Amino acid sequence: MDQTENTMENGQNNQGRIIPVNIEEQMKTAYIDYSMSVIVGRALPDVRDGLKPVHRRILFAMNELDLQYNKAYKKSARVVGEVLGKYHPHGDSSVYDAMVRMAQEWSMRYTLIDGQGNFGNQDGDGPAAMRYTEVRMDRIAESMMDDIDKETVDFQLNFDDSEKEPTVLPTRIPQLLVNGSSGIAVGMATNMMPHNLSEVLDGCVAYIDNREITIDELMKHVKAPDFPTAGTIYGMEGIKAGYHFGRGRVVLRGKMQVETKTSGREQIIITEVPYQVNRDALTDKIGQLVNDKVIDGIVHVNNESNQKEGTRIVVDLRRDAVANVIINQLYKYTELQTSFGINNVALVKGRPKILNLKDMISEFVEFRHEVVVRRAKYELRKAQERAHILQGYLIALDHLDEVIALIRSSATPDIAKESLINAGWGLDEIQAKAILELRLQRLTGMEREKIKQEYDELMQLIAHLNELLNNEQMRFDLIKTELLEIKAKFGDERKTEITYLDDEVRIEDLIKEEDVVITISHHGYVKRTSLTEYRQQRRGGRGAVGSKTREEDFIEHLFVASTHHTLLFFTEKGRCYWLKSYEIPEGDKTSKGRAIQNLMQLAPDDKVRAIIDVPNLDDEEFVKNHYIVLCTRKGIIKKTSLEDFSRRRATGVNAITIVEGDQLLEAKMTDGQSEIMMAVKSGRAIRFPEEKVRPTGRGAIGVAGIEVDDANDEVVGMICVKAEDTSRTVLVVSEKGYGKRTAVSEYRFTNRGGKGVKTINVTDKTGALVGILDVTEKEDLMISSRNGITIRMSVAQISEQGRATQGVKLIRVDEGDEIAAITKVAEEEEVESVNGSNEEQQPGDAPGGESPGEGNEPTENQ
Repeated sequence: MDQTENTMENGQNNQGRIIPVNIEEQMKTAYIDYSMSVIVGRALPDVRDGLKPVHRRILFAMNELDLQYNKAYKKSARVVGEVLGKYHPHGDSSVYDAMVRMAQEWSMRYTLIDGQGNFGNQDGDGPAAMRYTEVRMDRIAESMMDDIDKETVDFQLNFDDSEKEPTVLPTRIPQLLVNGSSGIAVGMATNMMPHNLSEVLDGCVAYIDNREITIDELMKHVKAPDFPTAGTIYGMEGIKAGYHFGRGRVVLRGKMQVETKTSGREQIIITEVPYQVNRDALTDKIGQLVNDKVIDGIVHVNNESNQKEGTRIVVDLRRDAVANVIINQLYKYTELQTSFGINNVALVKGRPKILNLKDMISEFVEFRHEVVVRRAKYELRKAQERAHILQGYLIALDHLDEVIALIRSSATPDIAKESLINAGWGLDEIQAKAILELRLQRLTGMEREKIKQEYDELMQLIAHLNELLNNEQMRFDLIKTELLEIKAKFGDERKTEITYLDDEVRIEDLIKEEDVVITISHHGYVKRTSLTEYRQQRRGGRGAVGSKTREEDFIEHLFVASTHHTLLFFTEKGRCYWLKSYEIPEGDKTSKGRAIQNLMQLAPDDKVRAIIDVPNLDDEEFVKNHYIVLCTRKGIIKKTSLEDFSRRRATGVNAITIVEGDQLLEAKMTDGQSEIMMAVKSGRAIRFPEEKVRPTGRGAIGVAGIEVDDANDEVVGMICVKAEDTSRTVLVVSEKGYGKRTAVSEYRFTNRGGKGVKTINVTDKTGALVGILDVTEKEDLMISSRNGITIRMSVAQISEQGRATQGVKLIRVDEGDEIAAITKVAEEEEVESVNGSNEEQQPGDAPGGESPGEGNEPTENQ
């Protein structure tokens, strides 16, 4: 009962003190106050000095402790304690972390603190505790403190009103652009890139010279961000957007170089990593990608970086790995390529604002103008005050005896001061007080001259300062002079290179476009070789060793393609696989190559039979108007739209349904208007229009193309020619190295599925027919034997003969050897002709002289 009465009584007493509030409004107000506190007091930099409060307080505290660059170091804990106790009432770790970052060369483009001790490293190791490390201001940081004691900036009370701290530093360094800034506030964030000091100062000078300068004109000076860890910027579009609108994107790549060890194996040496990338984490990521089989071809990776030599991450490659492909995969799957979002948000007059490049430069220049004006006013006032006192000294010295007598006769200093004021010499209280404090040595004749000289100099200074304050152009000229002094003192060269490329990552950007010879052996070993490695020889030459193959292996396919093209691989079981030319391992003429099963998911009992070179599978117009024509050994032919093969699949797709006992032999790409010719081993060939074969889907079987006589006979090749192209002739080659050219018109049209007509007179001397090609005299022919002997010759050297002849000897074949494959080469480059020889030569000897590819500088891919 008593408790109830007390409660009622307390309620009556408190009535009138309780103010009802709307909780929604209260929370909104409280949250806005909190968010503005974070935005202004913690997370965002000031546009003028580019510093957040914690960094500004650290530098100011160090300046107050007299930790200049040429003074002794002090313990970091001493500085942190000073900052916490006087200016920054937050955790000591936040202050120490900010201080450490300002001392790290890989974090700041221009360090502001000179640290001694363990301040961590780029591999992610943290700094030592603050009781172990020591700091002092870096030389460039002192330029941010210049004139702070000349009333150039406003001061405010600290958190407990016991000290005063600057609201901004009177920096001569455009810190916001030079070192950048990043921070997350409430409802907004900032991410500003570091830049080169020399470029930024040149931009400031250009702005002073022309206030109407455009951003594009400024970008001639401030080219792009410049990161402390160097690297390479790829693409400028995102940077241009950032400079124009305050928001953009920077694509940054590390730097790598390929070295060859004495053993012949290649290494990729990573010498620069992108900004803020942890080197140990990068090394671990590469190892993980290798373990997960995302990247194939890496044997070992090790971080050999140290403080003396800098970044060095060594990636050892397998002997058959393609360095350029691995490099591209590293860019694609690891932080060796990183993108940074540009978000230029800073405080302008206490409010957050998105800034473009011109805004940041103009705000800094205007701030420097304000500093120059305030400094000039301060120096003018001090000069006038000093001149006033010196004027008093001169008056006293002019009446020295009277002054001495007056002072001696005065009972107290106050009486002496009043006497001097009332003596009629025009002295005021300040001058009288200064005279009384004058030392006796200043009364000598020499000292009087010094006072007079100092007074005259002060009057000149006063006149100069008055002129400066009254002349804006003079002030901006002074700003330019000071900025150029800073450039001369601290300016350096760019660290980050700029490459003007698309933002998209394309491996083609890394690989030189050139024609290469792609060879596939009977047992499925593939490689690519620069076309210049093959010699052009006269008909009848001995040939050179084109590839070393295993016992019972031989070169079955020779194909010429650009490194940037897509290759469609068709297997004997009717499957189609995709591969870029550059993905095929590079090897010299004599190397074996790499098993094709390692490059595509090929069945163990399947093998590649045909390859088609497609310039660009992404070109919709091209793929819709082209077809793939397939033929089998048993004479089946089929036509399918190229569009059906335009969507790449790692497991491949079915291109044709092969019946039992048959195999896919050849695939050609056409535009639908060609004439098809097929040839069989027994020496017959058929010619019919492509329109006789209607397009079908990938899973179809096809229709009869040519009649095959018996079980021993089979189709050896197919060509697709244009009726209007009279420059092309039909080239046939036999097993024993005989060949000839025949005009297409000599082959009359017959019905599809017929026997055709004779194309070469097959005898024991010539051997069976092994291949048919459509060629022009501007092309070269490459012939390869089962023993690996390869010869290159001009088609123009091969005579044109009738259908029923046996042809002429193209290549001399050893006993037991025979021709395995023929292919044509577009003769786009100058190739030295080498005279053939009928004398016996050892395999690998080339008749006469050097090949065009030897003795030259290696290509980029080599």
